[in-house]
Amino acid sequence: MDDDALIAAVAAGDDTALRALFSRHAPWLAARLRSALSAADVEDVLQETFLAVWRGAGGYRPEGTARGWLWGVARRQAALFLRRRGRAELALPAVIAADRRDGADPAEAAVSRAAIEDAVGVLGPEGSPDREVWRLMYVEDRPVAEVAELMGVPEGTVKSRAHRARRLLRAALCGGPAAGGAR
Repeated sequence: MDDDALIAAVAAGDDTALRALFSRHAPWLAARLRSALSAADVEDVLQETFLAVWRGAGGYRPEGTARGWLWGVARRQAALFLRRRGRAELALPAVIAADRRDGADPAEAAVSRAAIEDAVGVLGPEGSPDREVWRLMYVEDRPVAEVAELMGVPEGTVKSRAHRARRLLRAALCGGPAAGGAR
């Protein structure tokens, strides 16, 4: 049975289909999550991920890939887990970076905690505009309109700051160029 059919079966309440999805996808999801989480935390996030799959399978639309949808669910669960633990600002960049390395060797995908701390530091001191936009949008998962309202700036400014923050983090994590600095 292909992934789309398994997800449809999960939506209909078939727990055997959920077990099949878990068996097929948990190994690669765990490998990607390990770049930001401990082994014990990965297990917790995987459990939360497949619980969310069980609950949300009815909302799956097969326009994309099942693999992409599952990674999206896992990434959101990891962000929620880290936020509950109060470590999101340090570890979430690794989850985001893992998203860009789809299919990479898990050993090559590992990002050290020190590298993550350095990467977040490129956004400026805590409370700086770029860092605050990044935290609100990517750690707290708030929409652009809400971030603009909270910060008292236009939505276009939030989008520009978010773009700059992503560019700076990408350069810091991947060693690429980053024109311009944090403002």
